Amino acid sequence: HTVYLERMIGRSLESEQFRQFKAMGGWKDLQDSVNTFGANNPLTNLVPSLQDVDPDDAFSSVPYEKGFALLYHLEELLGGPEVFMGFVKSYIQMFAYGSATTDEWKNYLFTYFKDKVDVLNKVDWNGWMFTPGMPPVKPQYDTTLADACIALSQRWIKAKDSDLSAFKESDVKTLSSHQIIEFLSLLLQEEPLPLTHVKKMQQLYDLNASKNAEIRFRWLRLCVRARWEEAVPMAMKMATEQGRMKFTR
Repeated sequence: HTVYLERMIGRSLESEQFRQFKAMGGWKDLQDSVNTFGANNPLTNLVPSLQDVDPDDAFSSVPYEKGFALLYHLEELLGGPEVFMGFVKSYIQMFAYGSATTDEWKNYLFTYFKDKVDVLNKVDWNGWMFTPGMPPVKPQYDTTLADACIALSQRWIKAKDSDLSAFKESDVKTLSSHQIIEFLSLLLQEEPLPLTHVKKMQQLYDLNASKNAEIRFRWLRLCVRARWEEAVPMAMKMATEQGRMKFTR
């Protein structure tokens, strides 16, 4: 719910396309977590058993992003963002100042949408909640804001050393910080870039200078994967100074 609401705020401040763009990035973060844990690891269940499990071992983007994907899927089935936000607001008021179990949440969902129970009964609840790995349904997100990131990342992936002169400092000038994060995330999903490419990227885009932790964290991983030794002290510095587990881990 936190991520769902965060993206609804982004929708109000920016646009529906922005919300879709952030959701696409979240799906990649979920894929990263699933790959790290292993697709059969029960800690990738949306409803995991945490009996005798160290909270630090269980913590990941799974509840945030798998949970968001489920809420977004329900939003699409039940009538869109405005209709679903009615439920979210009602749910928050219902359980304010307390905690709710998954069953209480689900029962309230069925009560609120009592006229759409046939739709809710078709949801693969077991697949979403109690099955490890990626969700049973992948939403189709709008790629408008991602297209520039996809195009630039593909250029870098396909470039030979002789093509590097075609890249310009201006490539990233029109991209928001969110789009630069997406561009780097796309590169991290591929085979490591050659060291020549990463050095050229630094020369043009000066990502070493970025103070944005989300950008820095992805950029330094890209450098380390390319085996750029100069990046190792910077990565060590971030890992020891940052303090947030999502980055240090």
